[in-house]
Amino acid sequence: MSRARTLAVGWLLALAAFAAFASLGLWQARRGQQKQAMLDAAAQTLRERRARPLAAAAEPRRARAYDWAEGAGEFDPRGALLLDNQQRDGRAGVQVYRLFRPDAGAPLLVDLGWLPLDGARRLPAVPRPAGPQRLRGLLAPPPSTGLALGPALAREGEAWLMTRVDMAAIAQATGLERMPAPRVLRLDPGLPLGYARDLRLLANTLPPERHRGYAVQWFALALTVLVVALVLSLRRRRA
Repeated sequence: MSRARTLAVGWLLALAAFAAFASLGLWQARRGQQKQAMLDAAAQTLRERRARPLAAAAEPRRARAYDWAEGAGEFDPRGALLLDNQQRDGRAGVQVYRLFRPDAGAPLLVDLGWLPLDGARRLPAVPRPAGPQRLRGLLAPPPSTGLALGPALAREGEAWLMTRVDMAAIAQATGLERMPAPRVLRLDPGLPLGYARDLRLLANTLPPERHRGYAVQWFALALTVLVVALVLSLRRRRA
């Protein structure tokens, strides 16, 4: 292979690597911006706490993904829905959800909080809160699903163990007559109902600053590729 062709192939490889690293950097930067916008929107909602009815959980997607809501109803007699692989204070556990039937509107998932798993991964018992309940909390999109591999949930005794929150799969598995609302109710930590919880949005995923840090690393790699390619080209010409 001639020297000119070798140089051309080297630059093509360098440009391909530059484009790949730069694309990864842009993706990380966009994810950081998206997550920061989520945090800002939720923080504004929590500052204002303008209560809306629970039926707002079933409204079509709006400019704001978050609302403070409150209302009355009863928990559905079906078993609890336990989201697996949830960390809290360095411990493994599950996030506990139950279906709730408000006095008006579609059934919705209520996030009751976190419970630990023991070494044998025995699922905790989650009794249904009986009788009429008045709930309040943050209406929010369900946790991000990531890669949807395998079934979304499977029956485990009286409960369902979920790998992700998939409303269509939940309706089918539990035999609901209608789809649950697309948003879930993150229960107010001030209520005596439920388990260990808070209203943090990114407890089990990367925060915006981590995405920004990764973006800088990918951009630095892209720049390094160009610098190395330029240095090698100059050395070849001098040789």
